[in-house]
Amino acid sequence: MSENLAIRPVTRLDYEQWLPLWRGYNAFYGRAGETALHPDVAQMTWSRFFDAYEPMHALVAESGDRLVGLTHYIFHRSTTSIQPNCYLQDLFTDEVERGRGIGRALINGVYEAAKRAGSPRVYWLTHETNRTAMQLYDRVAEKSGFVMYRKMF
Repeated sequence: MSENLAIRPVTRLDYEQWLPLWRGYNAFYGRAGETALHPDVAQMTWSRFFDAYEPMHALVAESGDRLVGLTHYIFHRSTTSIQPNCYLQDLFTDEVERGRGIGRALINGVYEAAKRAGSPRVYWLTHETNRTAMQLYDRVAEKSGFVMYRKMF
């Protein structure tokens, strides 16, 4: 990992650099062009990071004066634990910066935030075709064995 990489909470001043990373993340999962999220979703997501009543948080990876990655995570209640669980919802590294340990550093940042919150676990989902990311995930976590089902409305 590069020595000049910093993982830190997002600030309001980061919006102009956060937004292209957010768009890149969504494009990776096919949400671009005609299937892009409505702009209101980005605005609401951004505002949630700064609302003390929201359990949603964001970290960014900064190299020099440029943001090169992001992660969003959510604390939520569970029927199997008194402490909140931590769901790592989004993780994205600028394509030209991949391979420098940024994804791992962002995940470790979420691990630290979860520990500070007293959370007993951090978990996330990825698409079965995201083989490159899964090579990292297999080194920093364990597969749970659960399969996700959903119904969209």
